Amino acid sequence: MNGVAVHPASRRLGTIHVPTVTLAHGGGKAMRELIDDVFVRTFANEHLDIESDQARFDLAALARHGDRLAFTTDSYVVDPIVFPGGDIGSLAVCGTVNDLAVGGAIPLFLTCSVIIEEGLPVDALRMIANSMAAAARRAGVRIVTGDTKVVERGACDKVFINTAGIGVIRTGIDLRVGAVRAGDVLLVNGYLGDHGATILAARDDLAIDLPIESDCAPLGDLIAQLLRAAPRTRFIRDATRGGVAGVLNEIAAASHIAIEIDEEVTPLREPVKGFCEILGLDPLYLANEGKIVVAVPPEQAVPALAALRAHPLGFDACAIGRAWAGEPGRVTMRTSFGGTRIVDMPVGEPLPRIC
Repeated sequence: MNGVAVHPASRRLGTIHVPTVTLAHGGGKAMRELIDDVFVRTFANEHLDIESDQARFDLAALARHGDRLAFTTDSYVVDPIVFPGGDIGSLAVCGTVNDLAVGGAIPLFLTCSVIIEEGLPVDALRMIANSMAAAARRAGVRIVTGDTKVVERGACDKVFINTAGIGVIRTGIDLRVGAVRAGDVLLVNGYLGDHGATILAARDDLAIDLPIESDCAPLGDLIAQLLRAAPRTRFIRDATRGGVAGVLNEIAAASHIAIEIDEEVTPLREPVKGFCEILGLDPLYLANEGKIVVAVPPEQAVPALAALRAHPLGFDACAIGRAWAGEPGRVTMRTSFGGTRIVDMPVGEPLPRIC
């Protein structure tokens, strides 16, 4: 981290002996001790051996996974940093892994850059690093390089994390938002809005006990299973900020088709529905961190749905609607009362710092 890439066997690792992060940890020996104790020990793998400013990979080894490289980056500023079902560390790993996987890539490597507010307890930082390591193991990826910065109190809120990811796209897979055609079926892999509702309920200014937790999860294995069963899948996107409504509007606009979904089959937990009614929110716009929207040709809808339901992260998968040759860019919902309402593209983010 901060250019430090060290294998425990190459030298004696430093240890931090203070309870909180201070500005001194922004450089020199104190920084080295913080990185060693919290990150190097936790993320140790062979790609950290070389003690250089970058991780290095064998191109031939990468090429065995596919024929194109995928590269993405994202930053995480979620508040609170620990919430039911996850924390900022697991969120940072899962979010970036999922950004690779929805493009048909096999996620392989991540970076980890951390901006730490002066005064953050070292135990909290260590918990976040352990959570990242556990999420990386679950996702089958390695954290191979990174950076740390310490800023004054008030310059950031506790800790912010940036992760970048590298993966290799499977040969023959070409998922594009503009590839959806009239007649294609829209699938989701389970209940929607759990993450957004959980984060909002967990904030100090809301005294609401919501019996749900975030759906934060790495989806690479689920998507691999889906693509084996339905190799002609047109498009996949994780429904994070903007929720399912945002993804459906992106599809309709880019593919020049209309989309209609059915309220009766769109999966929403009753506590999420009730929570949204109290606050005047639409659950279709709530963020998710373990849910994807999938567009498949009609002849592959059955095997695609079966593949999703056969995976633990897709047990509640269902078909929520269909693309059709209506007004290009229009997304509508057939309501439970028999009417139709427009599902617009979200204008802004109704819930800041949701991821």
